[in-house]
Amino acid sequence: MDKQNVQMNAPHPGTNLTGEYPLEYPSAAFPGPPGYIGCPGPQAGYPVPPADYASPGPAGFPVQHQPVTSHPGEPTQVSWMPAPLPPLNCPPGLEYLTQIDQLLIHQQMELLEVLTGFETRNKYEIKNSLGQRVYFASEDTDCCTRNCWGPSRPFTMRILDNMGRGVITLERPLRCACCCCPCCLQEIEIQAPPGVPVGYVTQTWHPCLPKFTVQNERREDVLRISGPCVACSCCADVHFEVKSLDDKYVVGKISKHWTGLVRELFTDADNFGIQFPLDLDVKMKAVMLGACFLIDFMFFEMIK
Repeated sequence: MDKQNVQMNAPHPGTNLTGEYPLEYPSAAFPGPPGYIGCPGPQAGYPVPPADYASPGPAGFPVQHQPVTSHPGEPTQVSWMPAPLPPLNCPPGLEYLTQIDQLLIHQQMELLEVLTGFETRNKYEIKNSLGQRVYFASEDTDCCTRNCWGPSRPFTMRILDNMGRGVITLERPLRCACCCCPCCLQEIEIQAPPGVPVGYVTQTWHPCLPKFTVQNERREDVLRISGPCVACSCCADVHFEVKSLDDKYVVGKISKHWTGLVRELFTDADNFGIQFPLDLDVKMKAVMLGACFLIDFMFFEMIK
């Protein structure tokens, strides 16, 4: 009987705790360590986000910017990479790139495109090396552009973070697709946040090799990208090396991964990997992401 009374009078977990059991988490009023001033405000030099950059939560809930678990047209219950604290002078949304040195890009397979050959909007999952989703990319083009111009089509690629907010926009204009013509070569502009250019990737003319130049927002050359003479993934990966301007040092790599015979023959859903130094400027990491999409459309977005 005494044992039952002791169990009934025992405190429930998390209530009426004595001094011997301190709370595991501080209260909401915890001021933080000395010198803590809270989350940093908007970074200087970047425009104020538009009114629809983040919508408030439901009525009665003061906390906003809650992560979404999925975007329209994609699977539910997706594991997203936790958002780190943004460092100084980092464009909004690029703070994810400060903690990673590798990105994996998986193009989603569209059933309608497989069955009919009708070109649909490309969609991509962008993940880190742990398989956590960092961004979600979706092509923004009309039906006529996709099916008339094919892989050479101009496009706008919108890249969203785990809040569903646009953090990177890629703009590819319509350019000449013939390698024999040294003018009007391929180019892509990278904006982060959307509307603010942070870099460009321009094709460098060469009679045999695919070559590109990575430029910053001031159109100054920063890096070079060089690919194989035959950019064909036949039972093997295809690597595009990212080098210094003098071609002496390899600082990164963009790889097109072999996905299997059936998928390679009957679909254009490709997998890519991007490797870069951990301490590389986040803007250049975003530009290398744009270079990967340009390479995909130029060499691997084939009409099946």
